[in-house]
Amino acid sequence: MTDASMPTAAVPPRKSLLDQDSRTKKRNAAEARFKAYGLAAIGVGVFFLVVLLWSILSSGVGAFQQTFIEVPIHLDAAKLDKKGNRNPEEMAKVTTFGYAPVIQDAIWEQVQARGIDTPFTKSKDMKALLSDSAAAQVRDYVLAHPQQVGETVDFRILASSRVDGYLKGRVFRADLERDKNIDAEHLDLVDAMQDAGLVAKEFNAAFIFGADASEKRPEQAGLGVSMLGSFYMMLVVLALALPIGVAASIYLEEFAPQNRLTDFIEVNISNLAAVPSIVFGILGLAAFIQFAHLPMSAPLVGGLVLTLMTLPTIIISTRASLKAVPPSIRDAALGIGASKMQATFHHVLPLAAPGILTGTIIGLAQALGETAPLLLIGMVGYIASNYPDGFVEGFLSPNSAMPAQIFEWAKRADPAYYERAWGGIIILLVFLLTMNIIAIILRRRFERRW
Repeated sequence: MTDASMPTAAVPPRKSLLDQDSRTKKRNAAEARFKAYGLAAIGVGVFFLVVLLWSILSSGVGAFQQTFIEVPIHLDAAKLDKKGNRNPEEMAKVTTFGYAPVIQDAIWEQVQARGIDTPFTKSKDMKALLSDSAAAQVRDYVLAHPQQVGETVDFRILASSRVDGYLKGRVFRADLERDKNIDAEHLDLVDAMQDAGLVAKEFNAAFIFGADASEKRPEQAGLGVSMLGSFYMMLVVLALALPIGVAASIYLEEFAPQNRLTDFIEVNISNLAAVPSIVFGILGLAAFIQFAHLPMSAPLVGGLVLTLMTLPTIIISTRASLKAVPPSIRDAALGIGASKMQATFHHVLPLAAPGILTGTIIGLAQALGETAPLLLIGMVGYIASNYPDGFVEGFLSPNSAMPAQIFEWAKRADPAYYERAWGGIIILLVFLLTMNIIAIILRRRFERRW
């Protein structure tokens, strides 16, 4: 049999490399589904983030506006300075109860002068329109300017929380049956006074720079004093946590021998980073207040507690930054005669600085938003109504903090405080966003490539 007569095997048809077989199609389909799942997860996350931000803004933006009653008030000398000596010490004997009728009379006169139709017949019916702080506001002005007694002075008086809530859409007429503070006739009067220019909503700078108030004066409450308390606490945290955390990280990463003691320390640092923050509050209560007898509710104590809580975070982030520096940098420095300390501080530490700064600012941002540790040292529940007298007093005098103040407002019954709690969250988010932006800028500014 010759070769020509032998049967030849069937040659399979050639396929193009561009044609996909069934298994390749399955892999590509699985990859496409995975991408779709990832995009769906991102979309859901962005959706809930937008819902959260919208809820915060819609609920809290009203706190940055406040309703005022603009009225000229005649400072009647017969009621405010009965002896006529214009002596502030003598005039101080007239309490706020003596000023309230003067304000009510002034508003009633303006209502009559503007021809506003109302079922009320007495000036004392204007009381429901006024904040409880209105009399104190006028009294403080009179004691500071006794020569103005007997004259007519224009005032911007805070309206009551119900009037403010009505103009902001927080108080509805349907709810007035259960509200003993105001009625429908007063709301009709508010509408007429707004049309006449006596009542207006304006930017509320006192919410940002003012102090907290009692539960009966929510329209006067501000976040300024508690912001200052947070500032003093952050100074303590920055002054203690940064040098201690960086020094501990440098020792553990660059100088400490690898033995059971250092392993024990490293494990405990990792465990401390996962400890609930309220545990640090219990530790601060026992160590700083009960044992060291430091003043309760003081920003110094709050800063010390937050320092203990922030140290593990700073140490872990700093060690990660030091590890990220290539060993060749250390070897090159040691090879040209540098000591271990010179190699660390002149070469390794500058290269790790961006990561250290970022970790420190993130740790500070975490400490800024903590509330639980402050519960145990009395910073929640304290009414931060006065600014400290000096720089040193800012560390030692009782105060509150932004998250603690927000928590306190959220507990109070008046809806105006609930609105202020959301407004405080907006300010807190602005601070946290600013700190993270600073971290990004510092990282870009000091970043070095090798």
